[in-house]
Amino acid sequence: MTTLVWFRDDLRLCDNPALTWAASRGEVVACVLDKPAYPGSRPLGSAAAWWRERSLAQLRTRLAEHDIPLLRLDADARTAIPRLAHQIGPDAVLWNRRYHVRDVDAAVKESLTSSGIATHSFAGHLLVEPTAIRPYKGYTPFARAARQHLDDHPLGDPVPTPALSGPGAQAFAELSEPFPDEAPLPWQQRLADYWDPGELAARETVAGLELDHYDRDRDFFARPATSRLSPHLRFGEISVREVWQAASELPCDASSFGSELLWRDFAWHRLYHVPDLATEPVRDKFRDFDWYWDGGGIDTSGKDPRPHPLPELEAWRTGETGIPLVDAGMRELWHTGYMHNRVRMVVGSFLTKNLGIHWRHGEEWFWDTLVDADPASNPFNWQWVAGCGDDASPFFRIFNPQLQASKFDPDGTYVRQWAPPLSPPPIVDLKQSRQAALDAYQEIC
Repeated sequence: MTTLVWFRDDLRLCDNPALTWAASRGEVVACVLDKPAYPGSRPLGSAAAWWRERSLAQLRTRLAEHDIPLLRLDADARTAIPRLAHQIGPDAVLWNRRYHVRDVDAAVKESLTSSGIATHSFAGHLLVEPTAIRPYKGYTPFARAARQHLDDHPLGDPVPTPALSGPGAQAFAELSEPFPDEAPLPWQQRLADYWDPGELAARETVAGLELDHYDRDRDFFARPATSRLSPHLRFGEISVREVWQAASELPCDASSFGSELLWRDFAWHRLYHVPDLATEPVRDKFRDFDWYWDGGGIDTSGKDPRPHPLPELEAWRTGETGIPLVDAGMRELWHTGYMHNRVRMVVGSFLTKNLGIHWRHGEEWFWDTLVDADPASNPFNWQWVAGCGDDASPFFRIFNPQLQASKFDPDGTYVRQWAPPLSPPPIVDLKQSRQAALDAYQEIC
């Protein structure tokens, strides 16, 4: 029997439920769709697209070692997958579930089953499926329920790479779009100095996971205390089950790290129940809040961020606000495709509260420049810091960049590394803008 496996955000061989089940049935053919795969879906940002290309290249090579072709399609999933299945003639089509394109997956399943082709979807992206527990709008009750569910329904051991076989790496090559070989944009080339995409690097990172001082050091910007697993998890180069188990087996208290993994689940659960998370505030009272908004849209040139007509937004994007910690964070982002989590909260608070600029401008910029930007965590965390989302940061919590720097970068190592040596004058007074934000939020909260 031949089984077609549709890869999405699960670019791995190990602990891949759909691939494991396919391997148990016989020969495997794999496919992947470029994004946007259907009308209305948001294309990947530039940094995430860079990561995905390199991860796909490694996946293609590793599948080829088992004579499995990875076919690439650039079309609407609702028509492309059924058409490919009819051309290949598999007994079944398998995939691991996602939670923001359920209508598309349902349409693909209906089309295939109506033609007599079996379909199966598997849980492989989260610790707890959104349908396994009731919806929670607050993290604390969510985490309590999720942990209880995990106690009652243990995840089980990760499944190693199965015995794979296929019809040959070049089989059905005429059905595939070519894998691109063009050079990345100039600014994307810098990302390779900081990252090694793919399953092999992900597994190496987990194997070296150390959490002895995670609680103590994770908020300090210059200390290498965080796992840096987020982009690997974003593209499913390693399963969150394997990360969870690896952390639980360490000879230290890994509960805080586990909470971060559950926060990721929480974001996906909220997206499952609030599908317009990237465009609409969860809390209705914020729909008419007086944030600056110009309609949005990002169009990077490949050399520098596109100039924006609003000077304050342009200064924020380019790290020229005159606030050293904010500028350091934004320049780290532009050079590495990454930013320390606490710094993300600081620059987000500064944009939405001190500058009064719509959180969607920040969300779109992070979507384009973060290697780990995903459809759930990115908008969910922006709504959290802006105060308009579920379990959001309270309106009176406005991060003071100066106090945050003195507490979590006391010797200035992080700021010196990334901020410009000659900082421009601050574009806004922190004290006055904080009060203005408090006054504005107070009117609706």
